[in-house]
Amino acid sequence: MKLMIASDIHGSAYYCRKLLEAYKREEADRLLLLGDILYHGPRNDLPREYAPKEVIQLLNSMKNEILCVRGNCDTEVDQMVLEFPILAEYALIEVDGKTMFATHGHKWNPQNLPMLKDGDVLLNGHTHVPACEEIKLEGGGTVLYVNPGSVSIPKENSGHGYMVYDKGKFVIGDVVK
Repeated sequence: MKLMIASDIHGSAYYCRKLLEAYKREEADRLLLLGDILYHGPRNDLPREYAPKEVIQLLNSMKNEILCVRGNCDTEVDQMVLEFPILAEYALIEVDGKTMFATHGHKWNPQNLPMLKDGDVLLNGHTHVPACEEIKLEGGGTVLYVNPGSVSIPKENSGHGYMVYDKGKFVIGDVVK
């Protein structure tokens, strides 16, 4: 299965459209969203074309292709308008013999690891900074920490990011390229 992984749309219709264009270009099987879909949050400036109602329409139009976990800015009110589940704190995804623990990152992250074993993958958003690095586990072994960055409000001079997982590899992309 080819997965496209993205996070932190924060209500930007412009970058949501760009993300969906990239999803079609990448020919992925599923779009995995790591939270913070509609609301920009009190710490962030408004993203370009902040239009949560348009983001709702865009994402609902492809609801059967989306897997999603809850971000710290996502609420029950958001679930009332989005036609795919968004309120799970995490999802366990088995792909190519790997267990991926997908979560937003405000609870489970490299500083507070969930129960993972050697070779597992931790998928996070939240920081708005892309990452793909190994983390040592207590007692031995490593997990791969993967963060696609932010679709709409990237930080630390990163691009408007997403990642694709295909055939055992993670590759970063930019929705505006």
